[in-house]
Amino acid sequence: MKLWGGRFKEEVDYLMNQFNSSLPFDKRLFPHDIKASIAHVTMLCEVDILSNEEKDKIVYGLKEIKEEVDNGELKIEGDYEDIHSFIELNLIEKIGPVGKKVHTARSRNDQVAVAMKLFAKEETINLIERLNNLKDALKIFGDENNIIMAGYTHLQRAQTVTLKYHMMAYFEMFKRDIKRLENSVDILNESPLGCCALAGTTYSIDRDFTARNLGFNKKVDNFLDGISDRDYIIELISAFSIIMMHLSRLSEEIIMWSSQEFKFITLDDKYSTGSSIMPQKKNPDGAELIRGKTGRVYGSLMSILTTMKALPLAYNKDMQEDKEQFFDALDTVSNCVVIMTSMIKTMKVNEKNIKDSVKMGFLNATEVADYLVNKGISFRDAHEISGNIVLYCEEKNIPIEKLSIGEFKNFNVKFEEDIYDFIDYEESLKKGIKKEILQG
Repeated sequence: MKLWGGRFKEEVDYLMNQFNSSLPFDKRLFPHDIKASIAHVTMLCEVDILSNEEKDKIVYGLKEIKEEVDNGELKIEGDYEDIHSFIELNLIEKIGPVGKKVHTARSRNDQVAVAMKLFAKEETINLIERLNNLKDALKIFGDENNIIMAGYTHLQRAQTVTLKYHMMAYFEMFKRDIKRLENSVDILNESPLGCCALAGTTYSIDRDFTARNLGFNKKVDNFLDGISDRDYIIELISAFSIIMMHLSRLSEEIIMWSSQEFKFITLDDKYSTGSSIMPQKKNPDGAELIRGKTGRVYGSLMSILTTMKALPLAYNKDMQEDKEQFFDALDTVSNCVVIMTSMIKTMKVNEKNIKDSVKMGFLNATEVADYLVNKGISFRDAHEISGNIVLYCEEKNIPIEKLSIGEFKNFNVKFEEDIYDFIDYEESLKKGIKKEILQG
């Protein structure tokens, strides 16, 4: 069941036929190929290459095939080379010889390219919506938990922030991710339909018509580039990889925060699992799987980059490898975004443990130094004095704010009673540019 073969004497080897077939995975392009084929034959009628009767018969047949597949009457299976041959051969069987005219003035090269672009654009827009849902979940979680907590560097307690401010950092990451995806959609939004195999066609077709009809901004400017361009696939998987990196960083924090060592949060049972041997265990498997699947998406990026790195113009069958990598990366990142959104929505905060983590971290040591600077001492000297105070407090096993004014003055006579207000954790967040942390 081939759309070619006139110059061949022998049948393709059975194993080669299986090796060559992309139907098991490119069947996902089915609705987009139908859509592009309808636009194509409509254009052929507009420019008098097909009659109205021929166009109507082909469009009717294509819509019938789509309806039969959608309702399960027709299965996408069998000895077909790809989804495009499946559609065309079933069309010919359904409406007769006129179905063979669907392929006039196009090649499978531009047919594949336009269907893949339509699919990529639609699915990327869906992913943007899922990321917006994740952003909303983070914002709601932050608004409900605007409590003081320790901010970390090097996994060491550093300065005070709020849980809301911490989570809103991820909000900003996903906001950038959305911009990257929107930019990718804008760049890919050019129609390759009409490029044919590599050098256009001798028919007087209207490429602008099909570009508009399919929702593209314009037609591609170069035929060779139009059918061999996989930059948008690479760019999107690259954007997926960055999203996964952000999800993995958030997952790592959720994993740590849900541990007995931190006890900052409790994950909902729906996104946790237990142990087959240790009854007490509640494992953060949702977050761990997201962290693990990040490498899978990175692998897809390296795979498509490697596939494309040495291909001469124009089309080469190597490019068939773009689809499985794209589909897998897309499915992985989409599922991970949905799971993360649900985890955030159902996560419970252990407020006391979060606040207690601030107390013994000497997180107001920087404020001590700033206080001394305000009293006229250079920052380097103030830094050293504050460091000596931390050493003293570690030896005494007390927080800085519990020092007496006499103890403060032993380190420097500039200390006065107002030091206590200055280093109070809640008060420090109300000062200067730090107010932005409280405002979220």
